[in-house]
Amino acid sequence: MVCYQCGCTLSEHDYCTSCGADVALYKKIMYISNRFYNEGLEKANVRDLTGAVTSLRQSLKFNKNNVEARNLLGLVYFETGEVVAALSEWVISKNLRPKKNIADDYIDMIQTNQSRLDTINQTIKKYNQALTYCNQESLDLAVIQLKKVLSLNPRFIRAHQLLALLYINSEEWEKAKRELTKCIEIDTNNTVTLRYLKEVDEMLLPEEGVKNAQKKKSRADEVIKYQSGNETIIQPVNMKEGKSVTSLLNLGIGVAIGVAIAFFLILPARIQTARAGIDEELRKVSEQSDAKTATIDELQLQISELQSDNDALQQDLQGYLGTDGTLQSVDSLMKAAQAYITDPEDITAVADYLEEIETEDSEDTAEETENSEAYTALYDTLIGLVGADIAEAYYNDGYEAYRQDNYEDAIPNLEKAFKYDPANGEALYDLANSYYRAGQEDKARETYRKVIELFPDTEKASKSQEFLAGLENQD
Repeated sequence: MVCYQCGCTLSEHDYCTSCGADVALYKKIMYISNRFYNEGLEKANVRDLTGAVTSLRQSLKFNKNNVEARNLLGLVYFETGEVVAALSEWVISKNLRPKKNIADDYIDMIQTNQSRLDTINQTIKKYNQALTYCNQESLDLAVIQLKKVLSLNPRFIRAHQLLALLYINSEEWEKAKRELTKCIEIDTNNTVTLRYLKEVDEMLLPEEGVKNAQKKKSRADEVIKYQSGNETIIQPVNMKEGKSVTSLLNLGIGVAIGVAIAFFLILPARIQTARAGIDEELRKVSEQSDAKTATIDELQLQISELQSDNDALQQDLQGYLGTDGTLQSVDSLMKAAQAYITDPEDITAVADYLEEIETEDSEDTAEETENSEAYTALYDTLIGLVGADIAEAYYNDGYEAYRQDNYEDAIPNLEKAFKYDPANGEALYDLANSYYRAGQEDKARETYRKVIELFPDTEKASKSQEFLAGLENQD
């Protein structure tokens, strides 16, 4: 032990022989810290890891620079699956003693192994996801996540405890006891584990307490007690006076028991060895089974999600398909092309088929589908051949309806005329006037602005400007 002021080695005196500082209280604090460290070490040796954590924390409360206590606390955390807490203690220890510190080896053991580091990260993420599922009351998904966590880190006590708690909630007592038994093997004195285990044992063996009480009562009934002076004499009820016969009988039984013990002396050790091997194999098989079960459950969930996605896609596909199984837009385009080839003069039939192709669907098909060059080329070619004629036909019908103040028929025909021939300024101007006279002032403003934008420096643009000014004055 060195002086806290000058660093000189202290003697048995209550003061530093080098600087004269009073070290009585300081030495007492160091002794207490070391005592708690030794206590924690003893508890860790018998796998009382919870008690070891408590003692080591007490040691660090009295001396935060106790590097040995901090390193041991990190090892205890690591043994219980708390890798992040263990790394925190080792990093602090390394900062306190940069050289000749075994914490360097512990840190390198984790950080230099990328596979182990990835496993630790996955364990933390999956455990946090399991907690989220518990908060959302998705307990089945939480069980699956915890099984994955334990397949990656079988010594993670908190994951075992949470999984056992979920099993208790679903009244799967055997599975809960199996998880709690694994916790006891890691940490023999964990308070949470013991509390859960007590509840599970009471549910598995509810009659045990009654049986013990009955046994005690029956044993009390089998003896006779009486007082002789200051002594209490206890005598069995069935004691007989034939002591010699009883003695011989007891002697024979004792000889038989002795022979049996001598004959089977080696058997218990062999049974214990075989049982230990069976338990280890059972543990490995159980862990593999948990991991496979978790994987199967996850795959089943993925299958369900994929099936739902497939059903939704099938419904969407039916919306795009026609009655004969072909795309409606492609079918309509092919009919329009066939009508033009059969009779180029029958513009009305071609126009009817083109109208079946909605403008948005045509644009989406041309822009979003990578293999639609043939469709786009055919559509553009056909519009180039008959677009002007179709536009003229629609314009004549629309203009005639406009002159007769039939704006309900004039508007759709003029819209189609401009759609098939964007250079037809008269159609756009008459469409704006139709909107205006039909009382659709917002659309009229929009269309007048489009006339001014597309056909500037024309009489139509000047008139459109005058109409716009008049509409603004009305507002």
